[in-house]
Amino acid sequence: MLVLGIDPGTATTGFGLIKKEKKGFEVIDWGLIETEKNGVTGKRLSHIYKEMLGLLRKFSPDVMAMEKIFFATNAKTAISVGQAQGVILLAAAKSKVKVSEYAPGTIKKVVAGDGRADKKKMQQALRGHLGAKIRSKVKKKTHFDNEADALAIALCHVFSGGG
Repeated sequence: MLVLGIDPGTATTGFGLIKKEKKGFEVIDWGLIETEKNGVTGKRLSHIYKEMLGLLRKFSPDVMAMEKIFFATNAKTAISVGQAQGVILLAAAKSKVKVSEYAPGTIKKVVAGDGRADKKKMQQALRGHLGAKIRSKVKKKTHFDNEADALAIALCHVFSGGG
């Protein structure tokens, strides 16, 4: 089973693709969809949509797992993430790919065993499951957070019985 994990965002959307095998997992690819920080919202969302369609066509995953929108104290951020999620869901629907959504606390609990795990603990758990070689491709810590989160979301789907 091929699972595409998505950590949605307007500035950076992380993606991680894993293949569940009988003896574990194979990491197929991971990375980011980035938009210009001060760009026009419509153009940013269009870029995310087009890139998502490209990923879905290139890899043909069996399922896409995505982080659910969470209650945020910053309404502007929550709206922005919700907009990104909308175009990501549209790309999945156009590609006829099933989507499962998981709350952040569920992802942390399932992957790291602690629903309040911090980024460091999550990345340690991720490397334990997928191998120590998982590192940022662009050498920016904040970017790897999005990539690692996407891989964790894919793992959460598999560990939750979705794959």
